[in-house]
Amino acid sequence: MAVITAHGNVDTAVRALKLGAFDFISKPLDLGSLRKLIKATLKLRSADGADFDVTQPSVVPSGLRLLGQSKPMQQLREMIAKVARSQAPVHIAGDSGTGKELVARLIHDTGPRHDGPFVPVNCGAIPSELMESELFGHKKGSFTGAVSDKEGLIHSAEGGTLFLDEVADLPLHMQVKLLRVIQEKSIRPVGETRETPVDVRVLSATHRKLDELVKSGKFREDLYYRINVIELRVPALRERLDDVPPLVDMLLDRIAGQIGVTRPQISDEAMDKLLSYSYPGNVRELENILERAVTLCSNERIEPEDIQLKPGLLLTDLPEMAGRDVALGGEGGADGLEGQLEHIQREAIIRALEQTRYNKTRAAELLGMTFRQLRYRVKKLGIE
Repeated sequence: MAVITAHGNVDTAVRALKLGAFDFISKPLDLGSLRKLIKATLKLRSADGADFDVTQPSVVPSGLRLLGQSKPMQQLREMIAKVARSQAPVHIAGDSGTGKELVARLIHDTGPRHDGPFVPVNCGAIPSELMESELFGHKKGSFTGAVSDKEGLIHSAEGGTLFLDEVADLPLHMQVKLLRVIQEKSIRPVGETRETPVDVRVLSATHRKLDELVKSGKFREDLYYRINVIELRVPALRERLDDVPPLVDMLLDRIAGQIGVTRPQISDEAMDKLLSYSYPGNVRELENILERAVTLCSNERIEPEDIQLKPGLLLTDLPEMAGRDVALGGEGGADGLEGQLEHIQREAIIRALEQTRYNKTRAAELLGMTFRQLRYRVKKLGIE
């Protein structure tokens, strides 16, 4: 379903797209835009019978996969399959390192625009004074140094998808111009007097909380509602630890291939250690940890001592520290805190074991961790 209306405004468009409209066009109709809409609709209908599985590399030209069978990842894949059919703007939220660009690529590659370009733009990496020229392009002679016409990144995404990563870093004056692109579906290069129609789907992402930026006046409210028609949240790795083993297998294969070494095996104890960590840097941090481990390991086998984790970020630290004031005791500050953390962990584990009559599976559930994580902590803390 596409909505064509004489009452075109942001609220109407957002409401129509949220109710399932494929796209939204305001009157008076532009025949070129209408033709593009019909072509996109026909592509969507031809793909309706396809059985998309975004875990399989055969589905996407880039060969990228969204690994993991945990419940959060299953829900994310279901949402990707739904929003890929639409032309509505999608905002992808999530911590740094969770794979937001991968999600954006999968939305593009499994949707009706998969034959068009996918153009990623890191809004935080473009200097403010060059941003308008980079995004919209410029005409020759429009400013000092403009020795020729230049096509902007938005126009280069014609017929495909524009992915604005770290969209929260857009300056306010560029937010106004982006809002017009989304609403009017046209751009005006620097130095040009006429606007040029563009047909792009806009996806955006940031690790920052846009609603809070809106409240503080650092992000325009009208743009927020326009790019956030549909929101996808990519779960943090600590929320889907069951996916760590398959991720480790995939990453070890990639790392070994990149540096030209035999792919090492990983011991159960080393895997248990990886499963005990909270991963503030998410999948990107896991990859860095494994790169170091591959370099440090001996006899093509990764052991616990090869796994270097940041102190104080074990999962068992987090629930026990919540809402509790811990005074630094002993000499050396950090050593005193580490000792108290281990004491708190030991008490919590022993208490859970006693409550479950030393059933480790039930104790792990009570503590909110996996059996392997509990086994690792019991061994590390010397609990008999």
